[in-house]
Amino acid sequence: MSDEIIGRLDALPLVAILRGLTPEESVGVGEALLGAGFTCLEVPLNSPRPLTSIRLLRDALGERAIVGAGTVLSEQAVRDVADAGGQIVISPNSDPAVIRATRAAGLVSMPGFFTPTEAFAALAAGAQVLKQFPAEIAGVAGLKAVRAVLPPDQRLYAVGGVAPDSLAAWRFAGASGFGIGSALYRPGRSPEQVAEQAAAFVAAWRAAD
Repeated sequence: MSDEIIGRLDALPLVAILRGLTPEESVGVGEALLGAGFTCLEVPLNSPRPLTSIRLLRDALGERAIVGAGTVLSEQAVRDVADAGGQIVISPNSDPAVIRATRAAGLVSMPGFFTPTEAFAALAAGAQVLKQFPAEIAGVAGLKAVRAVLPPDQRLYAVGGVAPDSLAAWRFAGASGFGIGSALYRPGRSPEQVAEQAAAFVAAWRAAD
């Protein structure tokens, strides 16, 4: 199942990080993002009732979207996400136990890393997509340096500090996708505002092809 999800993600590898999302607004925001072209939605587990939001999004959006959790820090959290219908597990760190539990559950594993040591340890544990975080600290040069030592076909996402007007530079340096948080969604932002921001990122991605 996870290989099929990765294939769908490759079509537009932009992850909407919805930190602070509430269940009450989840479907409206999700529909707005899909309307703008996004297909992957991440509900961080430090959001209000995140598992409820994940379940609501999965039920409402079905196969139109890939829905998962961020800030996943334990094996129990992986099980909780799987039980809620999540399809992808995203973490700010590289914990081999979390990565193995994710793969065992049939979900896509996207752990965070900052150094090459962390990146290769994550791959050894079974990570499928790597997330450089915080990307704004590593910078474009840092991502380019890591890309040079990773397997050529390794999916490498930049997360943190990416804007529509800087996306092309990150892609040129070797980013194969992006996680986008507060530049896209923050509590109090309406679905219409989220859609407007999302459309700008989708346009920037397509312009950089």
